[in-house]
Amino acid sequence: MSQACGCGGDEPHRPEDGDDHAPEKLWQVTEIRFAAVSGLLLLGAWINSLVDGASWIVHLLEALALLAGAYTFVPSTLRRLVKGKIGVGTLMTIAAVGAVLLGEIGEAAMLAFLFSISEGLEEYSVARTRHGLRALLNLVPDEATVIRDGVELVINSGELRVGDSMLVKPGERLASDGIIRAGRTALDVSAITGESVPVEAAEGDEVFAGSINGTGTLTVGVTASAEDNSLARIVKIVEEEQTRKGASQRLADTIAKPLVPAVMAMAALIAIVGSIAGDPQLWIERALVVLVAASPCALAIAVPVTVFAAIGAASKMGVLIKGGAALETLGTIRTVALDKTGTLTRNRPEVIEVVATGDATSEQVIDVAAALESRSEHPLARAILASAAIVRPADEVAAVPGAGITGVRDGHKLRLGRPGWIESEHLGDVIHRMQHEGATAVLVESDGQLIGAIAVRDELRPESADVIATLRRDGYQIAMLTGDNLATATALAREAGIDIVQADLRPEDKAAAVRQFTAQNPTAMVGDGVNDAPALATADLGIAMGAMGTDVAIETADVALMGEDLRHLPQVFAHARRARRIMLQNVGLSLALITILIPIALFGVLGLAAVVLAHELAEVVVIANGVRAGRARELTPRQATTPSAQIAPRSHQ
Repeated sequence: MSQACGCGGDEPHRPEDGDDHAPEKLWQVTEIRFAAVSGLLLLGAWINSLVDGASWIVHLLEALALLAGAYTFVPSTLRRLVKGKIGVGTLMTIAAVGAVLLGEIGEAAMLAFLFSISEGLEEYSVARTRHGLRALLNLVPDEATVIRDGVELVINSGELRVGDSMLVKPGERLASDGIIRAGRTALDVSAITGESVPVEAAEGDEVFAGSINGTGTLTVGVTASAEDNSLARIVKIVEEEQTRKGASQRLADTIAKPLVPAVMAMAALIAIVGSIAGDPQLWIERALVVLVAASPCALAIAVPVTVFAAIGAASKMGVLIKGGAALETLGTIRTVALDKTGTLTRNRPEVIEVVATGDATSEQVIDVAAALESRSEHPLARAILASAAIVRPADEVAAVPGAGITGVRDGHKLRLGRPGWIESEHLGDVIHRMQHEGATAVLVESDGQLIGAIAVRDELRPESADVIATLRRDGYQIAMLTGDNLATATALAREAGIDIVQADLRPEDKAAAVRQFTAQNPTAMVGDGVNDAPALATADLGIAMGAMGTDVAIETADVALMGEDLRHLPQVFAHARRARRIMLQNVGLSLALITILIPIALFGVLGLAAVVLAHELAEVVVIANGVRAGRARELTPRQATTPSAQIAPRSHQ
């Protein structure tokens, strides 16, 4: 039985406690079944009472109804009492026992019946919201085709081994993560990452379980087993983190924890004082009614139902929220700090300009640069190599940390590097212009003579400016934190619409900058989880980009955008703000209910069954309100360019 809210008596429900068989229909919930039995027995007792009010059958049916309803919370309450813990189930158990002692077996049975219904509805709502997340695993096909010893075999997906060659035909889903060994296609990853259009993928690209292959046949080298693929990791992480509690959950627990013993003490005081001053039976009965009226069950379930619903909805958007703490913090953020490379930009630098000097030509400048970069793993190397028609690698290539590259080709000493390490001579104005246009400028030298400059720029994502404008309109303060130079960073920030820019930052510098922001406002840091890890951990909330392939991002961040579409950022902020409003509504409603019912019960306006009915109806309202947080708004189809097929860890400037 679920006690996720602490509303009953047992320990909080954990993901591993039978979630593989979570109920999909209301009738499959154990508490609902016992409530139905209890209700039918009560109905039978009522019908018999119309025929013969003193019949022993009436009392027997009421007693059986009480046992059926009490089974959903009394055993767990007793287990908690053995551990020295009390909860709402304790109040309900005491109220039921007291009613029996007063001879009101029918009212005790009604209390147990109604309470078991609320427990069942809670279990069902939690199971349904979890079901959306667990359904991610259903995206993995039952079978996969592999090539072993040159023979194609169809095997169960669970039998896939790391290193297998998996054959994926057009229209099929990938059974596990891997790297394309042969073939080219467009992958539909909308159900996983939230990307609105297919992504191009070719040899060497990383692909993920659950993606739908487009038009080309792929041979994929399997890199993860069925138990450890990207979808399984995501589900495991979220379910493990769902026990973390947000601020409102702690607030609800803080209120409920002293409330239970306080209510018990108040009920005891009413019973003792009332018995001394008047009719003992009357005041003991009223004390029991007050005990039930002050039960904080609605308060206890107010936040968890909202959290589970909201997290499940976010997963459908392609956003991974790691627990209630992250969800609620997300709703309080006022400052958003963003990394530049790979977050605001595509992390696919391109050569946008080549300037030659003297007798050199642009083709010669690119030729020399490509000769050196062909032996380099620098992030700019790919852009320069893509611009070269033919690449003739240099020899004796050596990297000079923080400066550039040296090498020799055909007896000529070659150098490529940053301005300052190589003198810009009369290209100073050109370098200045390149940097202020948001490009990284590198100089090329042959035999000690400057032959030209190359401008390489990592273009902004097409949606970046719109996302920043939306965030600013929603009242967020936006800052860019980057390790790139100030001129380049400022130019890109200006294009994106960001006013606050901090550049030339090392990872520890980013963390220090985030610490300054957090001292002023709740702050979220958005990065790719590689050299942004310290800043992600320092922020009130870390948000990772492209988490499907970035283990560091998933481990460090509190929230992960599973795809590469930055428009999910304002979307999930709005989703979290709405969920937090619902949480506060539920907490307020729960406290108002207790405030109203206590004096009504004390003065005898409502009896035990009526108070229980009012309480449980309010719980149904709270649960229904919390489930509203499960509504997710879809992104509109992307109007811009094809997104990157690569969702792997990225290098930074």
